[in-house]
Amino acid sequence: MKPIKHFFVSLKNKFISLPKFIRILLILFLLSFVGWFTYSQITTSQKSSIQFKTTTVQKGTLITSISATGTITSSNKSAITTGATGTIKKVYVKNSDTVTKGQKIADITLDDDGIYNQTIAWANYTSMLEKEKQSIADQTSADLQMWQDRQVVLDAQEEYNNMIAGAWNPKTKAEYTYNEKAIVTKTLDEVKKKFTTDETTYNNYTAVIAKAKQQTANAYDNYKKVSSTIYAPVAGVISNLSLAEGVIISNPSDSITVSTGSNSNENSSSVTSHSVGSITNPKGQYQATLSLTESDIVKIKSGQKVTLTMDAFSGVTFTGSVLSVDVAGSSNSGVTSYSVVVLLDDTDKEIYTNMAVTATIIIDSKSDVLLIPSTAIETSSDGTTIVQVIKDGITSNVTVTLGSTNDSQTEIKSGLSEGDTIVSSSLTNQSKSNNNTSSDFSSSNRNSNSRNAGTFIMSGGPPGM
Repeated sequence: MKPIKHFFVSLKNKFISLPKFIRILLILFLLSFVGWFTYSQITTSQKSSIQFKTTTVQKGTLITSISATGTITSSNKSAITTGATGTIKKVYVKNSDTVTKGQKIADITLDDDGIYNQTIAWANYTSMLEKEKQSIADQTSADLQMWQDRQVVLDAQEEYNNMIAGAWNPKTKAEYTYNEKAIVTKTLDEVKKKFTTDETTYNNYTAVIAKAKQQTANAYDNYKKVSSTIYAPVAGVISNLSLAEGVIISNPSDSITVSTGSNSNENSSSVTSHSVGSITNPKGQYQATLSLTESDIVKIKSGQKVTLTMDAFSGVTFTGSVLSVDVAGSSNSGVTSYSVVVLLDDTDKEIYTNMAVTATIIIDSKSDVLLIPSTAIETSSDGTTIVQVIKDGITSNVTVTLGSTNDSQTEIKSGLSEGDTIVSSSLTNQSKSNNNTSSDFSSSNRNSNSRNAGTFIMSGGPPGM
């Protein structure tokens, strides 16, 4: 112990005997050495604790999509309704029967209210029918007037041509005076204007008659809704029929307007409808209406493929396509939304209106492209896009050119080749996964990466594509 103590005492005395500036240099050197040694130990420890998750660059199909929610707004079922009140007299069909549009379903013995409503509806129908016939007669009159005006134009044109050619006035047997020339010219202009006006009137009657015919048809449909006979609204298979002889129809809930007249206060009555069954159209298609935001609606167009799921059918994926896009939109509390109608492909499932749906609209699809996880992409200090490539155990930065992307995968246009091993992400020992060399594109991970925030990648197109 004494030799060691003696050594340090001797070392101390020698250090004190050194010039002051040498002592300062020795102290600075010693501090620098301790700092460097500590830093190198920490850096070595950090490097040894970092693990890299790698993947292999492979070719696949990149699909970009938008998620949305909505409801089924149209099904292949049509309700059998009636606004009549009274007692069922006779039923002509039963459940599972196939009917044609307009076929009789049942007859009703109307009560006093039912008779009144039927009378009002018939009066509206006959009124609309009379207006339709009057419109046709008015068009005929306008047609005749137009041809009469045309003849007047031809006569005025002939007189004007004779005047220009230097012929005498046939009425005075003398040359045209200044005033007579002015009258002939202005007369031609006036009769041409009248002919044009009458021609327009005649052509407009096409739309007037079409409107009158539609009003007549609507009035007759409303009459059938409150008449003593219940008709099939469409062709299909009867289901849920709740009619039987002697059943009284009363206290319905849904409103039916039976007046289609120009003045709703005349010959009109507000009645209510009663659902007595439904008709399933085997060839009918379902429709869903989705709600999208401003940023998403600009990417949607008719014909895009759609996949849909419903809580009512767990594990079932339906397919369809965008039928129409409502570009007008609607605003609620300062938020604008746009409706998209989706036509579902044929299915054997019984889907009902107002069922909630979750949809994925596919807005872009690229097949046979090089794909890597988006997490593998970095941006260098000079703004270039780089990916870390591992070759022969050495990691190097490679500049790449990017293509399309979704929330999980990115297309590589240049810089990488199929089969290259890249760093997809880095992680510490505390958070590393069980397999830090697995590929995000390997068969074991492809299913887990198939969907991510409304986008997914798959080796082929979705159902129906």
